[in-house]
Amino acid sequence: MNELLDTILGNIQNMEPLLRSVIAGIAMLLETSVLIGLIVPGDTIAIIASTGTQSPGEFGLLLVALVLGALSGESIGFLLGRVLGPRIRHSWLGHRIGESTWARAELYLERRGGIAVFASRFLPVLHSVVPLTVGMSTMSYRRFIAWTAPACILWATAYVSVGATAAASYEQLSSTLHGAGYIFVGIIVVFILVVYLTKRLVQVREHRHMMHPVDDKTAAAETREMAPLAAKVKSAEPSRAESHKSDSTS
Repeated sequence: MNELLDTILGNIQNMEPLLRSVIAGIAMLLETSVLIGLIVPGDTIAIIASTGTQSPGEFGLLLVALVLGALSGESIGFLLGRVLGPRIRHSWLGHRIGESTWARAELYLERRGGIAVFASRFLPVLHSVVPLTVGMSTMSYRRFIAWTAPACILWATAYVSVGATAAASYEQLSSTLHGAGYIFVGIIVVFILVVYLTKRLVQVREHRHMMHPVDDKTAAAETREMAPLAAKVKSAEPSRAESHKSDSTS
């Protein structure tokens, strides 16, 4: 395990820090774009790149690159939505995304506003669709960036911190501990599990805001139809009570 990790981490760390950060930033731009973001795992890209950081300067450079890449990708999505409007929803790409996903994103944004923009960064699929949906809405670009920037910074900081910490811990222990590689893998696995549970929690808490409400007219009609039956049941209750009382007396 240690020999394999030495090779992998060595190749990553030997890469020029600026080049490594630029590649990671471009990958994040693609990950947050609707064209590729549905299939490119940005989480994996961030973790791999972060294991190569060996100084605070490299850490900061990678962090800035990831944040700028994410913001650029989401800004492109916003621009496409603003320029193309509903046409993109009815295009080949829109059909590939699926009408149900569009409807969820639209309803979520309508109900939660800026919170939907922030939370979508941590929701599968929606993090690539929401910027397009925002572009088609009346929300300004300034407000959009004000909500999505903190989410991108939080996301990038968490991943870069864990990747850098895991790599640093391994380097300190690998020379004296044969199982240091398992500690490295364990840190990554625990973090991925925490991220998964956090995303699930956000998804569960926010899911109700993506569901269509029952149509008020339909609900009112059903209530009117059930009113006579409810009245009969209510009127029958005293009769049953009196009958029960008579049986008890006899």
